[in-house]
Amino acid sequence: MTFVQVIDYETLRFDEMNALIDRYTEQSSGRRTVGHTMIGRDREARNHYVDFVEFPSYEEAMKNSQLPETDRMFQEMVSLCEGMPRFMNLDVVRDEHMNKRTVDRVFDEILMSGDFTVMAECFAADYTGHDIMDAEGRGHDRDGQQRTIAMWRDAFDFTFDRTRQIAEGDCVTTLWDWKGTQKGAFLGVPSGGGEFTMSGCTTFRCENGLIAEGWWYYDAPGLMRQMGLTDPLPG
Repeated sequence: MTFVQVIDYETLRFDEMNALIDRYTEQSSGRRTVGHTMIGRDREARNHYVDFVEFPSYEEAMKNSQLPETDRMFQEMVSLCEGMPRFMNLDVVRDEHMNKRTVDRVFDEILMSGDFTVMAECFAADYTGHDIMDAEGRGHDRDGQQRTIAMWRDAFDFTFDRTRQIAEGDCVTTLWDWKGTQKGAFLGVPSGGGEFTMSGCTTFRCENGLIAEGWWYYDAPGLMRQMGLTDPLPG
């Protein structure tokens, strides 16, 4: 279970505190078990800060606390604070990135299930798309994205296996493996029932809960070779 330590403190020397954290990050490289940190400053009390430090588990946090670098950082941190920092230890019982939910709906409901009625619930009206197979920009906007998806669905029965998904800020990147069985013509190749695979990744940028921009990168040359559109690479 993910564990988060919350550190609440006041300091008049945040620049020094920031430098201390940078030194700790460098000195504990390869040994610390911290996964993610975030520092917030109180808008109503400018010397009041709250740090959120995330660990894979409570046990990993305890292991991290035993590092000499961690003890040294804590002693220096206290010297920079106005009073003793206050700590809160939290077991994370729900961790959800709302933009991931929107992206998952695109893969599950639109791409694989073909439910285009939810396009407006997932993509912004002014959506901008970038696709390595769309050099002419036919899928540039939301309607174009729907036409592109429909083209692929008309040509293949396919699935996406999402192997990794990373959310940072307003972007969600999904690494995926695609498997398709051809059922219709594609790029001039008539349906032959062949099975094809490729891997790729998609990055979506979200605004106000909707996808505003998307980048599709995938092994199009590999797919074309499998379909006989290009010569195979020399062995």
